[in-house]
Amino acid sequence: MTAEDPYIERLLKRMTIEEKAGQLTMNGAQGLGRLVNPDTGPEPGLQSTLDEIAQGRLTGLFNADDVKLGHAMQKIAVEKSRLGIPLIFAADIIHGLKTAFPVPLGESASFDADLCSRTARATAIEATAFGVHWTFAPAVDIARDQRWGRVVEGAGEDPWLGSLLAVARVRGFQGNDLRANDSLLACPKHFAGYGAVQGGMDYNTADIPETTLREVHLPPFKAAFDAGALSTMASFNDTGGVPSTGNRHLLTGILRGEWGFRGLVVSDFNSEKELVEHGYAADDADAVYKAVMAGCDMSIQGGLYLKHIPALVKSGRLKVAVVDEAVRRVLRVKKALGLFENPYRSLDPARMATDIRRPEAIALAREAGRKAIVLLKNDRGLLPLPKSGKSIALIGPFVTDKNNALGPWMVFPDMKSAVTLEQGVRAALGANANVTVVQGSGIERPLDGGIDAAVAAARAAEVVVVYVGEATNMSGEGASRVDITIPKVQIDLIDAVAAVGKPMVILLKHGRALELPNSVKNAQAIVCTWFLGSESGNAIADVLFGDFAPQGRLPISFPRRAGQQPFYYNHRVTGRPSLTEGPPIGARYREVSTSALFPFGHGLGYSTVTYSATEIDQPRISKSGRVVVKARVTNTGTRKHHEVAQLYLRIKVAEIVQPLRALKGIRHLDLNPGESAAIEFVLTAQDLAYVHADAKTRADAGEYEVVIAPDSTAGKPVSFVLSGT
Repeated sequence: MTAEDPYIERLLKRMTIEEKAGQLTMNGAQGLGRLVNPDTGPEPGLQSTLDEIAQGRLTGLFNADDVKLGHAMQKIAVEKSRLGIPLIFAADIIHGLKTAFPVPLGESASFDADLCSRTARATAIEATAFGVHWTFAPAVDIARDQRWGRVVEGAGEDPWLGSLLAVARVRGFQGNDLRANDSLLACPKHFAGYGAVQGGMDYNTADIPETTLREVHLPPFKAAFDAGALSTMASFNDTGGVPSTGNRHLLTGILRGEWGFRGLVVSDFNSEKELVEHGYAADDADAVYKAVMAGCDMSIQGGLYLKHIPALVKSGRLKVAVVDEAVRRVLRVKKALGLFENPYRSLDPARMATDIRRPEAIALAREAGRKAIVLLKNDRGLLPLPKSGKSIALIGPFVTDKNNALGPWMVFPDMKSAVTLEQGVRAALGANANVTVVQGSGIERPLDGGIDAAVAAARAAEVVVVYVGEATNMSGEGASRVDITIPKVQIDLIDAVAAVGKPMVILLKHGRALELPNSVKNAQAIVCTWFLGSESGNAIADVLFGDFAPQGRLPISFPRRAGQQPFYYNHRVTGRPSLTEGPPIGARYREVSTSALFPFGHGLGYSTVTYSATEIDQPRISKSGRVVVKARVTNTGTRKHHEVAQLYLRIKVAEIVQPLRALKGIRHLDLNPGESAAIEFVLTAQDLAYVHADAKTRADAGEYEVVIAPDSTAGKPVSFVLSGT
């Protein structure tokens, strides 16, 4: 057992129960900076917050938008409260502060851990210059139902990729020293199983077998904590009937008991109060008791911990030792951040002028945007478009739109700096560009004469680029959708433009995989552009005109129809698998193939590649041995190409039925025309292991299949055997 910190122990002994409850209480601060009247002083909302700080009744505030006010608040906490315990300032900084990077799902399409680490580092620099110590990110929920709006916040459907990028983002946010002025405490969320809500409906129940919870949903959290994350946020959902905020099995049994986590757990917004709505707690006081007993250390918004913990302790129902342990965890994190030694760290207003929207951050946003783009289809090599000699019609509701460039979860957005598609294209082509811009329709409503104008522009152009998809408010929290489609008014626009018969590029703006209408599927070129952030227009133009070849890969599977949800590549094999021939007796629908329209891992470039047959160095290994898996990738085209080679594994016979394929490795390759590269992956028994019914992870003896391929459906596997010794 680790010895407790003497300084923290001395503080605990001096604290009243009200001050202890205060250290477990965080409230929102957004907008408070605008409540100061120069003639009369602070308005009541701000004054009550300042009073709470002076009385030691707040541990910190979240979403504060005024670094000068934050500094003033910290001064009150340190110099006027009885014990001088510093505040911690938090915010929902999900994919950038003022420099917006691609939404996490889009950035995850890069399959590039280094990129994700660098954008998180750049985010940390801006956030700490803004007065933030702690971000409620990264979201590491594994999401397999595209109806769920919060798919956009995570890394997609695969736990191996999700774990890789969780580590990268935690390390990027936190840097090498948590006490550094630009270190941002990470908070992997939402613990746990939030991505499995039934029906893809936000806040809904999640009924997850323990093996699936441990095999699919927990690995990214464990990876993030192993990388140094010292906080996590409880999820809104219940799992097996127990809401996460009150789930002792999750928050204490697994998190603290099995994993030895020594950081803090914070509720999601009012989630401890929602234990009452769940029917898990009788009233607010009961909710507080059950949340604290479960291991939820800090309450966000609502003040229920501050209101009820003192009374619960005085009544004898809640032991003060339980409260002390929660306070101990909060103070330990504050000390790890260096706040006791340097309470004004990250609260220097001068940094606002130097560290927000640095040129290198803007350049990184453009790089990240380019690398997030996924080329789904490119018939007859329509892309890249030439920079001269062709007239282009840019059509669609997003061509000139800044408001939907950044995407959901930008708490402090800088809309003015967003680069539109029109701006990006005109910058790429120069002043003499032959470009026509027509909106054609609104996002969900028609425009008078809009389609007629779009059709006329398409007829007059040699190439048509149509930019369609979702608005920002159609993805994110509370934005679950029954039909994961492009809005009908936009489909009508696409249908009309497609009927003109000109070569057509479809650019998709989206925060999830979409069901695509025939007019999109039949377009010559289809490009995933997600919500790419501040440099959206420039990043898209870089790819459209070939200054940068697309290299993104899908972190989610595109279904053929919305009704296939939940839909993901690494599903278990059924007793009656779907057959391509023969009677319809397999696991399939009457109306549609069970295959993905575009599978996990799919992504094209502007060249072509071939993969040799997958090879292994030996047909049998022991449990202490290893197998080397090899293949050769060749650029068979005429352009430079960036390939993302993927390693997939399957066990043929297992104690618990395993997925048809599971990602186990990736390699990034830069290949010149005609160039080949040999790649190798090394697998050990640890890589073959999975969670068994006893919750233990181990590898079964038996036959395994492996394949190196460009996506989750390609390639012919080769087999090897793991012996029982």
